[in-house]
Formats: sequence, structure tokens, C-alpha cells
Amino acid sequence: MSIGAAVRRVRAYGGQFLLLAVLTLVVTLLVSGVPRLVNRLAEQGLRAQLTSEPAARRDISYTSGVMTAPSTKIMGDARRQFEAMAEKMPAPVRSAVAERWYSVDAAPTRVVGPDLKARNLLVDLGLRAMPGVQDAGTLVEGTWPNETYVPDRPTEVALDADVARKLNLRAGSQLQIGTPTKTGITDPAPMVVVGLFRPVDRAGGIWDALPSLLQVISPRGDGEPFIAVGVVAEVTIDKRAAAGWPVRSDWRYRLGIDRIDARQLDQLIDGLQQLQREADPNLTLTQGADVPLRAFAAQVDAARTLLAVISAGVLATLAGLVVLAAILAARRRRSEFALLRARGGAATTGARRSLAESLLVVPVAAVLGWWLGTLVPGTPDPTAPYVIAAAVLVTLALPMATLAVPAVGAARRDLIRVRPSARQLTVEVFLLLLAGLATVLLRRRGLTLGEVDPLLVSVPVLFAIAAAVLALRAYPWPLLLVSRLAARTRGSVTFLGTARAGRSAVAAPLVVVVLAIGTAAFCAVVAAGVDASRDRAAEQAVPADALIRGERFAPDTIDELGRLPGVRAATRVLNEPADRLAADEIGTDARIGQVAVLLVDAPGLATVTRESGVDLPMSPALLTARAEPGPLPAVVSPAVAADLARAGLDGSAFASVQGQRYEFRVADTAESFPLLPENSSRFVILPWQALPERNTTPVPTSVLVAGDRLDAEVLRQAGDQGQLRYQQTGAVTGRERPSGVTVSTRADVRQELADGGANGVLAFGFVAGAIGGTVLGLLAIAFTVLAGARARGQVLSRLRTLGLSRRQWRGLLLVELTPLVGVSVLTGALVGALLPLLLNPVLGLSAFTSGVPVRVAFEPGLVAAVLALGAVALGFAVAVEALNNRRLRLGEVLRLGEES
Repeated sequence: MSIGAAVRRVRAYGGQFLLLAVLTLVVTLLVSGVPRLVNRLAEQGLRAQLTSEPAARRDISYTSGVMTAPSTKIMGDARRQFEAMAEKMPAPVRSAVAERWYSVDAAPTRVVGPDLKARNLLVDLGLRAMPGVQDAGTLVEGTWPNETYVPDRPTEVALDADVARKLNLRAGSQLQIGTPTKTGITDPAPMVVVGLFRPVDRAGGIWDALPSLLQVISPRGDGEPFIAVGVVAEVTIDKRAAAGWPVRSDWRYRLGIDRIDARQLDQLIDGLQQLQREADPNLTLTQGADVPLRAFAAQVDAARTLLAVISAGVLATLAGLVVLAAILAARRRRSEFALLRARGGAATTGARRSLAESLLVVPVAAVLGWWLGTLVPGTPDPTAPYVIAAAVLVTLALPMATLAVPAVGAARRDLIRVRPSARQLTVEVFLLLLAGLATVLLRRRGLTLGEVDPLLVSVPVLFAIAAAVLALRAYPWPLLLVSRLAARTRGSVTFLGTARAGRSAVAAPLVVVVLAIGTAAFCAVVAAGVDASRDRAAEQAVPADALIRGERFAPDTIDELGRLPGVRAATRVLNEPADRLAADEIGTDARIGQVAVLLVDAPGLATVTRESGVDLPMSPALLTARAEPGPLPAVVSPAVAADLARAGLDGSAFASVQGQRYEFRVADTAESFPLLPENSSRFVILPWQALPERNTTPVPTSVLVAGDRLDAEVLRQAGDQGQLRYQQTGAVTGRERPSGVTVSTRADVRQELADGGANGVLAFGFVAGAIGGTVLGLLAIAFTVLAGARARGQVLSRLRTLGLSRRQWRGLLLVELTPLVGVSVLTGALVGALLPLLLNPVLGLSAFTSGVPVRVAFEPGLVAAVLALGAVALGFAVAVEALNNRRLRLGEVLRLGEES
């Protein structure tokens, strides 16, 4: 068998081999390119999440206790320990460290001097020796402290220029440092400010050590000092430590954003946990990097698992299309293979010929698809074995189809067997049992997020095939009934169309269409469920248009906010996140653990949520509560209710709210409540409007606001003023200035849920699955039409000779194709709607909704989408049939033979 002959046959059947090559290219492109794109999206999401976090959260910090033992080599000891701790880190952690620093601090001690006295400033100054600070800062005046020790020379210190300005110091300022007393200081030692500096990069990690070199800590109250830190030479710290001054060492290792590989998060998190387990008991280890990394890893694992499910559906659809293309090509060449057999060829002659032809086309297309996949930006995965396997399977598809299609004795395929053959029945029963078994295993074992279990991930494919088999068994019977009814009516179009539709052999095409449409519908339904769950998560966090959080607000803050432009309503909220309930009024611990106590003005909360468009079910016990003698009616979590009953408190206890104890009784229970974390299982909700009158009344710690086009900055200013008024007029005055309030809008929270983390990977999966499934479904419908196009062309030609008009022909075509398209699309849509109910509990999608469970429910829009897709599919099928008939020239089709 010569290569030249194979090349000529490939050219003769160029269209069929081009289709096979395109399918091969698409398969290998997806296999090699999609993992790269997913890795790139995951890396981008990880970078964005880590960038949005404070840089100091990526620090691994070790801190020694305050040491007063004399030592003249404390800086050298700190340096050696700095290197040793880095070497002992687990490899994934050590490779992720991008920057590191160490320092030794002398505790803040009172300093006095003429420049400070001029402003009547009370200052405690800490001293810090930190290698690398001279490279990170630029001198603006004076010099850096001298590293050479000179006896009897004053201690030299350099200060940040802004810090010095606030303390009225300058280069050359003379100070004395010593232990503070009521009248001054004891054991004074001379000190001089030798230089002022500014940081080269104020956001640089070297400046994140606490207390900060770049800030002055304001007094906490009357008579308290300002606290600042200055830079000194290493030799100064050594001498101070030798003199018995209390010192503390600090070592910091910062993980670099670009050094964290999204594919190795589990190893990095395990390494961080190992650090904590093996930490030196004499040191304090502080690290918070594992928290955002765990959250992102949970999202990536859930997204990859979902992508595996979607990919299984898409690749199974492509495999079905390859099989359909191979069968279609083999049927078109049936006469050629029959002639080979008639001339003495073996039964495998046609298959060997097809194999030679496939080897000329498929490997080239596979290599091209793999190469195009390598052009996709992103970190590669080891996909070469899968590309090779896909190329081999596609290469064998045409020879296997040639063996499966009989070359002689072609029988009519438009007749229906009332009873399927034993072989066919066995295969169908096996598929149904396999789908049922896989479904049971999936529900019992679940999916290991981030890993791919071939059987469990293929459950959607098996489920779709099982649904297609059932539809195939049920498909002809309604059509036969309709055909019999149509036979009694006038006209032949309906009768002929339903009769031909009921006799069509559509097993393989129907399965492929169901797979494709089911994948697209699955993506659409799950995406809608995630979107709705994010709405609920945003409403759980902010059950209004905006939430203002602070420390304590003056009571008139609510009225002031109500006068702002756009504000329709505002209500007060008080949150005590960690309260211990008491068994009696004197404060005897009820011994049921900590609970979150939330004080809400129930009627006001109902008004705000209604004005904000939030559907918040409110317990009648809260809404109808009024100030009256006796315990307050409370809504508690089931866990708290059970604990109260177990403690023998008869469902009542005392809660402490801003120093006041209020007795409450359990009036209702709730699994969750807005303003509390989703995982909060221990809480007590009290009605503010029912509190008894007392001399001291609670004040709000948060305010919920409803309104249109709210300005977050205006709300922030109003909240800050409310806090300041409380500080000036409240029960406790003269304290430090309260921290600024935070303003969160429900729209911003909702946007953060949709944009942060690995949402790019999730969105890619939804979009690619929906679009890919729809396009492949239409392509499968085109294959279905082409598979019976020659037979329909012959029937049409005969009917045209009998007087069938062109209009009647179009009607006949619609009647014949509508049942096939309708059953395929509706079965696929039904599979796509049921699969989320089956898979949702094991996909872990709550990682994308702030812990709120994802609820998948019937979407009315799905019906409209299915109807629209059905109409498009039917129009596409008619267009394919019309183009094919035009190519076949129906006037000459009867001369092409009787085979279909």
C-alpha cells in the first residue's frame, strides 16, 4: 500500500479528513493549552489577593523575650540566629522568602532635653540597631550613628525627619536618657541626635517593624508620654545590653508574592504549620500568611474540581464528534470498501487503508494543536502523555468505524425494532447501572477538592449518557402515535415527517447533543446559583445599603446620618463579639462558653432592610418586643439554646452589654443572623427597643444605613464625628482619639466576592463550558443532519416527482427535524438542571461565597434559554440541510444509488 495512493485518497476525501483534523487540533489544543491558561489565571488571582492584603501579613516574625542579662555580643548572636532560623525552614517556605531583616531594640526610655522642654513634651525613646537601614533611608541632615565605639562619647541616634519635626528635634539636639521618675530621670546618660533621614520607599518592608521608626505613638491618656524609636549603631546596642538595659531581638522573613507558586500552595501551607509546631519555645512566632493562602487554596481546589467536571463533559462531547465524523466518513465510502472485498480483499483491508490515511492527517493536526497550546501564556503542566493518547485514539477512530460499518449487505436503517437486540440491551443496561453506581459513590465518598477521580469526575458524562439512552428508548413511541393520528388527517406532510422522524436511527448523535447541551446548561445553572449565593453573602455581611463600624457612637449619630443627602433610613446596632453569659445578676459565670451578643432595634432594622431591598426574615419575638418587666425576649442559636438547657437555666441567662447586665429568655432560635460571620454558631440577639430604662444606656457600635447614591466618604466623616461627640460627652472622656470608622457598602462587598481570589478560574470554567457546550451541541446537530442527508435527499427527489411543492418540502423537513432537535435539547437541558443538584454538595463552591452555602434552584431564565437554543438549533439544522441539498443537486440524487 503506497503512500502516494494514500495521499491521493486523502485529497479525494479532503472535506472529511479536514473535519477530522480540525477536531484533532481542537482536542489537543484544549489538552495542552487550557491547563496553562488555568495556571495563569490562578497565578493572577493569587497575586491580586496577596497584593490586596497588607504586606506585613506575609511576614514570618520571631521575637525574643525582653532580656536583661549582660552581653557584649547581642548583635552577633542575633545575626547567627537569623541565618540559622532561615536554614531550618522547610524548603517550600525558605524558597518563598524574598526579603528578610533582623533588629535588636532597647526598650523605650524617658528622654529629656531643651528642645523637648520648649514644647513641654513628655517622650519615651526606644533605640534600634537594624542592619540595612542606611541603604533603605536617605539622610536629609547630619550623619548616621558612628559604628566605632568611643568611650565617654554621647549615644548617637538618627531619627526620621517627620518624627523629629513632631518632637521638635533636629540634627545636633542634645538629650539625656534615663529611668523616669516623678521629678525627672535617674542615671541620665548623654545622647545626641546626629542625623535625620527619610525612607527611600516608605512602603518598604524594613520599616514595618513595630514600633515603627516612622511614626510617633500618641499618648494614650493624660500624663502619658509620646513614644518614638530612633536608629543607633550596633555597637551601641551591644554596650547598652552589657550595661543591663532590657533589649529584645526581632527576626522577620517576608514571603515574596512572585515566589509563591499557586500550584504548590498545599506544600507551603504545610511548611508554615511545621514552623509553628517546631518553633523555639523561647521565641514568639507570629505569622498570618497561611490564612489568605488557605482561603485561596480552597477556592483554587473548588475551581479545579469544577473545571475537571466541565472538561470531562467537553472532551466527551469532542470524542463523540470524532466518532460521528469517523462513522459518517466510513458510510460515505461504503461502496469503495465493498468493492475491495468483492475483489478479494480481507475484512481488514479497508481498516488498514483508513489507518494509513489517518496517519497522514491526524498526527500533523495533533502536533499543530499541541504547539498552539504551548503559545498560551501560563505555567505548563505535564500534558504530553495526554496529547499523545488523544492523537492515538483519534487516529484509530476511522479504522474502527470502517470495521464497524458493514461493507456489504447494507440494510435499511429507517426501521424500528420493537425489541432491541440482546447486545444493545446489555450495553444500555450496563451504562445505566454504571451511571447509578458512580452517582452513589459520588454521594457517599464525595470529591477530593483539587484532585481528579476519573470515575467520580465522569459522573456527569455517565449521567448524560444514561439520560440519552432513556430518551432514545422513549423517543419513537410518541412519534408513532402522532404519525397514526396524522394518517387520519388530510395532507401528507405531517404524516410523512413524523413517520420518518420516528424511524430515524439517532443513537450516537442524540448522546453527543445531550452531552454538549447538558454541559452548557450545567455551567449556566451553577453560575446562577453562585451569583445568587453571593448576593445572600453580601446581604449577610451588610443587610442594608451601607454599614458604618466604629467603637462607640453618640446617640444622636443616627439622627445626624438621617439628615445626609440620599439617606432614607438608619438604625443602630451594638455588637459584643465575645461575651460570657452569667447565671445571675451578680455575674456568676453560666459556664457555657463565649457567645456573640447583638443588640438590634428590630423595627428600625426591619425598616432599613426593607428600604434597602433586602429580604430579611425577622422573628416576631424581636419585632413585637416592648419595654416591660421581666426578661428580654431573645433569639439565640440552637447551640446556645442547648447549652442553656443543659446548664439547667430554664432557657434564661444574663448578657453583659457595655458593662450592664440584662436578663433574657429564649423566645426563638435561628441558624444565622445578619452582621455575624457565616460560621458563627453561638450568638444571642436582643431587642434594643425593649431594654429597661436605666441611668446608663448602651450606645451603638455600628450603624446600618439605607439610601440612594450614598457617598462613603460623607458617611465616614459623619461616623467619625459621632465617635468624637461620644468621646467628648460620653460617660468616659479624656481617652485617646478613637480610631476612624470603616464604611462598607453592600455593593462593594458583592463586588469583592465576584472579583477576588480564584474567581478568574471559576468564571473561565463557566464561560468556556457554556459557550463550548453550545457550539459543540450545534455541531453535533449538524452531524445528525448530515448523517441522514443522503436518505432524505432521495426521499425528497421521489416526492418531488410525485408533486411535492417546495413549500411542502420545507414543512416536511421541519416536521422531521423538530422532534430530534427538541428531544436532544430538552434532554440536555434537563440533565444540566439536575446535575447541579447532584454535584453541588461536593464541589465546595462556598469558598467563593464567603462561606454561604451555594443553593442551586430552578431558574426561570433557563426555560427561555432552552427555548431560544432550541429555535436556533432547529434553524441551524434546516440551514445545514438546505446547504447539503443544494450541494447534492436533488435532481440527480436518484442516480447515486439506493444506499443511504
